[in-house]
Amino acid sequence: MKLDSKIFDGIRVKSGKGRVEEGRHPVCDHPGCKRPGTNRAPKGRDREGQYFNFCVDHVREYNKSYNYFNGMPDDDVRSYQKDSLTGHRPTWKMGVNKQAAEGPDGHDGRAGMRENAQRRTEQVRRPRQRKLLALEKRSLDVLNLSYTARGADIKARYKELVKLNHPDANGGDRSSEDRLREIIQAYNVLKKAGFL
Repeated sequence: MKLDSKIFDGIRVKSGKGRVEEGRHPVCDHPGCKRPGTNRAPKGRDREGQYFNFCVDHVREYNKSYNYFNGMPDDDVRSYQKDSLTGHRPTWKMGVNKQAAEGPDGHDGRAGMRENAQRRTEQVRRPRQRKLLALEKRSLDVLNLSYTARGADIKARYKELVKLNHPDANGGDRSSEDRLREIIQAYNVLKKAGFL
């Protein structure tokens, strides 16, 4: 029976996990450090896929001083950054790659879509009528307007009815006050509903 096996250490009461952890990770690549290198850090440009193994303290130190473009001329840095916008894939200016636009057989497969889009933009669009709520219908009925009435029509009718039913316009007669209240409430409902 092997007493220092990883399996035996895992079932002991006092496992000694520190010893097991040291065996799982390589030693830190920083000179003079013997701690486990649990963190990977890239080695640099032209060495993609290669990494240093550092402990936490040394990877922080390394990351502070790491510069992918170190030693690269400014023009090369700019062109690399510009190419990274397209994922370093080739691109063409509009209209230059005519074969790709028309297809290999010379037929433009998108011509029909362009024609349909042009036809749709030329058609006159009617604004979509929303369904009126019962309170909005009642308010339009109080103002004696059609259900398609909007903004200026509602305001004009409101002003007209307020002038007719106001007690001052009727020589101080208070009999039309209830009708005036209904008109004002109907106008406020329509205003809150966005008709104005």
